[in-house]
Amino acid sequence: MKKGLLVITIVVFLMSNLSFTVYGEENNQAAPDSENLAENAKSAILMERDTGKVIFNKNEHEQLSPASMTKIMTLLLIMEAIDEGKLKLDETIRVSERAASMGGSQIFLEAGEEMSVNDLLKGVAVASGNDASVALAERIAGSEKSFVKRMNEKAKELNLKNTKFQNATGLPAEDHYSTAYDMSVMAKELLKYETITNYTSIYEDYLRKGEDNEFWLVNTNRLVKFYPGVDGLKTGYTNDAKYCLTATAEKEDMRVIAVVMGAGSTKDRNADVTQMLDYAFNHFQTNKLFEKGDKITELNMLKAENNHLDVVASESISTLHKKGESMDKVTTEIKLHEDYTLPISKGDSIGELLVKNEGKIISRSDLTVEEDVEKASYLTLFKRTLQRMAKNE
Repeated sequence: MKKGLLVITIVVFLMSNLSFTVYGEENNQAAPDSENLAENAKSAILMERDTGKVIFNKNEHEQLSPASMTKIMTLLLIMEAIDEGKLKLDETIRVSERAASMGGSQIFLEAGEEMSVNDLLKGVAVASGNDASVALAERIAGSEKSFVKRMNEKAKELNLKNTKFQNATGLPAEDHYSTAYDMSVMAKELLKYETITNYTSIYEDYLRKGEDNEFWLVNTNRLVKFYPGVDGLKTGYTNDAKYCLTATAEKEDMRVIAVVMGAGSTKDRNADVTQMLDYAFNHFQTNKLFEKGDKITELNMLKAENNHLDVVASESISTLHKKGESMDKVTTEIKLHEDYTLPISKGDSIGELLVKNEGKIISRSDLTVEEDVEKASYLTLFKRTLQRMAKNE
């Protein structure tokens, strides 16, 4: 178990005259000239992905039906399973009768049909297929019910206090709700798996190409085609939820997440998101500190089989500032847990990187290892003891 913290401070001198006023952890207020954003939506939020800083918000904690934006959590658990090696893209899944029976948006799977994880993932990400979502949920957790339990456990892990799921699809269900803020946090977490945008950015494609039951996929998020830089993430619509969208776009190394819920039409929804993205890119910029996977420091663990470990960034790490503001000196502080319980799995948090401005924390990011860390065998420990004794002679 973790018993303490090892603290390392690094001073990062950023380039001379770019940046830098950052919205602190407790200062997520919208900028003064943003009050006219998201006029058509019941709730909305605009977040910079790397820092998690909120640039604009409107009723962001109001509990509403997320409709098919629910699939952001579904996709997150799918990508986690792929990253952990529990699910492979070229694996073939046999579709159950229950998965094939899903109504609403679907890719028209048939009971007993076999389809690769890669194609099912396209079906979820591009066409919002309820049948594809349930097929993958059943493969990962055994049943949709068990998968939904994992969805809610993940929501708690992310400290999402206003989210509760009843299914993996977003089909209408009592006591199934989320908020614009919670959706943005889920989107931020999903975007740690950078390959997800290889799917959510597809505008059109085909499943079962050349077969009698060929299916044309068209992205339900039209901004993927019509707004430069948009490469995801998920739309939603039901009579209760109205028109919803969690969108993400990247420009000049800055990635933002925009969420609108409860818009009256597709046109209103897309207009609100477009204005929010314009506002972000026109008024803010980021300075990249580390890419995902960059080596941050090293760690020696005497009781590990491989005792020399690279500690890496679990995600892209940046600072956010308004355009035209002067750059200040930024410090990053590494906090590594002093004691660990072995083994440690790839992706587990072994500490965090704090980014500070004038001593105030402006963002936190987990630090991790890129490979499994096993407990050293008795033979390995014996060899190390002999080596230390030889050095001391």
